[in-house]
Amino acid sequence: MDTRSDHDHSEKRLDLVQDARIDRLQTGDVNDPESSKLEDSADMPSGSTTSASPSPPRHLSNAGRRRSDVGDVLARHSSVDDAGSLASIDRPPSEDEKLPPAKIYKPLSFPVLALLMPASIFGVLARLGLQAITTYDGRSIFPLAWVQAAGCLVMGFALGMREPFGRFYGPLYTAVTTGFCGSLTTFSGWQLDIFESWINGTASHRDWFRNAIDGVGKTVFTLAIALSAVSFGAHLAKLVVPRVPTVPPPSRQVRYAVSALSVLVYAAAYPAYFRLPAAYRHEATAALLFSFPGTLSRYLLSVLLNPRLKLFPLGTFAANVLGTALLGTFQVLQSAQHPHPLGANACSVLKGLADGYCGCLTTVSTFAAEVDALDNRKSWIYVTLSWLVSQMLLAVILGPSIGAGHVSRQITCVYV
Repeated sequence: MDTRSDHDHSEKRLDLVQDARIDRLQTGDVNDPESSKLEDSADMPSGSTTSASPSPPRHLSNAGRRRSDVGDVLARHSSVDDAGSLASIDRPPSEDEKLPPAKIYKPLSFPVLALLMPASIFGVLARLGLQAITTYDGRSIFPLAWVQAAGCLVMGFALGMREPFGRFYGPLYTAVTTGFCGSLTTFSGWQLDIFESWINGTASHRDWFRNAIDGVGKTVFTLAIALSAVSFGAHLAKLVVPRVPTVPPPSRQVRYAVSALSVLVYAAAYPAYFRLPAAYRHEATAALLFSFPGTLSRYLLSVLLNPRLKLFPLGTFAANVLGTALLGTFQVLQSAQHPHPLGANACSVLKGLADGYCGCLTTVSTFAAEVDALDNRKSWIYVTLSWLVSQMLLAVILGPSIGAGHVSRQITCVYV
């Protein structure tokens, strides 16, 4: 019995050493004293003793691990118990990645906010482009599935690359995750798509049971696709990180130039709206105007509210629910049936608010990463509350208007 116990203890100690070596390879911290102490103790005979206190089991350190190591949590299929530890998903890399003070940027610093501007624009353009090319007769996959899958895949990969981003240029990480992925994916659009399935918003020839099947299918398959994509992205990053070469960070002049160029890129959206043909306004240029305000609203809610609650990320929840309610309101305005229809400019602005502001205010990529990282009970609570509250808000906003005949099931706005 003693021999078997010693053998099991040795195997557990070797597993801990292997995990420690993997972490040191990923972080590049070959001089980590805790990991070295663990490896030295593993080399001792099983019957030897040491005065050092035993290291805690690895699986218990997932919740108390560095708060920002969400990519590693996803790649290891582990979970965290405190939702506040997920607040770092949207923030630039910090001292948790053992970065020198010169490479640490505050969440609301100008370089971080400036890079969110072009990232939001590129995210909106990618979303609208993917929806355009995946919308066709006879399609087997609904267009938003492609959007959510692409954004969540990039999100998972970026989470796993958080430390290399931080060593190069921290604001770039926030631009990719919060800016691009958050603007590419859309929680409000997903919820409205589900609600339109309940009411048969496409006027398809089917009964109530098929409406329910369509709504449930969009719910379940979007969740499955998003969670799988973010986890797959984190696994890809885990394979890539040890092979990422050390890239020198940009100089001060380059950083200033990038920030200035980012502001100019977003500023160019205003003349693009007025100078380009009016037919482009409802298709893209109006959405570009409202992209950064939506992203900035979500980012501020995340920074201010996500650390405040242990049950689930309150900031992301508030952004998704608020954006869904606003999208329902804009949908009512675009579908209203009255003798004096809205003008083309007003319709284009409403379309821009729906695709730009609401699309960027809400996110599936961050939502999926948080759900995947939380423990089972809290993740189910988070998903259920987010889904139920959003559907109830849409029912309250759209239901009475549609039932009274004041609002059509399809958009009545004329854009040109």
